[in-house]
Amino acid sequence: MVGPMTNSGADAGGLQAPLWRAIAVYRIAALVYVAVLVVRNVSNYDERWAVLAWPVLAVTAGWTVFTTYAYADPARRRAPLLVADLLVTMAVMASSVWIVGRYGLEHGKPTLAVAWHVAPVICWAVAWGRRGGVIAALIMGATDLVVRAHYDQAAFTGTVLMLMAAFAVGSLVRLAVVSQERLQRAIELEAATRERERLARDIHDSVLQVLALVKRRGAGLDGEAGELARLAGEQEAALRALVTSPTAPAVDDHAEIDLMTLLGPYASTTVSVAAPADAVRLPGHTAREVAAAVAAALDNVTRHCEPGTKVWILVEDEPGEVLVSVRDEGPGIAPERLAEAAAQGRLGVAQSIRGRIADLDGSVTITAAPGQGTEVELAVPRKPIS
Repeated sequence: MVGPMTNSGADAGGLQAPLWRAIAVYRIAALVYVAVLVVRNVSNYDERWAVLAWPVLAVTAGWTVFTTYAYADPARRRAPLLVADLLVTMAVMASSVWIVGRYGLEHGKPTLAVAWHVAPVICWAVAWGRRGGVIAALIMGATDLVVRAHYDQAAFTGTVLMLMAAFAVGSLVRLAVVSQERLQRAIELEAATRERERLARDIHDSVLQVLALVKRRGAGLDGEAGELARLAGEQEAALRALVTSPTAPAVDDHAEIDLMTLLGPYASTTVSVAAPADAVRLPGHTAREVAAAVAAALDNVTRHCEPGTKVWILVEDEPGEVLVSVRDEGPGIAPERLAEAAAQGRLGVAQSIRGRIADLDGSVTITAAPGQGTEVELAVPRKPIS
């Protein structure tokens, strides 16, 4: 069984709080109903044990008060309280065998936990989802059948209703968790978009204007001044494309996304991105790690190649794997250079590229020769979402 769902973002956001308050109200209402039935039926209970109905009713009332306050604190909604709630309710129900009497139960008299015994089942459903709620409903339903000692349609109906309630409440809680996660991602994306727009305005009013000025003033010059103007123009175009490109969507590890939504923003005047016509769908975590490995490969080009070096990113969507190639026309890499870099503790390729892809059970092939550029091929197998 998984840990309590109450520690999730949904509870932190207050989406589960109304459910716990509703359970408290239901438990109090059920207690009132139990008290009315005890007062009404106590004269028909087993005369040897009927007097114990009042202490049991007092325990029921005391436990109702205790759980009302205990479940109000999210930190207490854990296994000890949930298990104790179930056991106390089962004990109250089991006491009906002596107090109500076997004869009364067999002839349709309600147990001392009638209606009240559903509360812990709903608590389990809220805390542990559908699976927890169904388990609690089965345990409570089995206890109810054993106490009643008759197995007709009416006896099974209560258990079936508890199962349905547990499943419905568990599904509602799961929906609340997913909704809260999506809301949180939307809030983060909106905040990132606003910050991006603010930075874009600042960059436009400062850096872009300076680069444009350098490009215009040096356009007709020769030598290093002309080269500087050309580079300023390229950087202006790349920076303008960066601040005006759509913000990459938030990545959900539990859903498939199009890999190209993460690789597309890398396109610029010096970086060309080629991809299949159809979406290249991968699990969110896999797509994010592949994009990070591509970013590391591009960073290596920036660090070790001349400004303006052309780079091509090619994505191939095969039936069993996705291939991503990053090829540049830089000076290339000597065969022994990668091993030397790893030995010196420079882990750009070893960790940022090979390590990420290895964690995905993929492979990295680096083809390079001095003066002939470098090609980094990432092969990632397709796997179902866990």
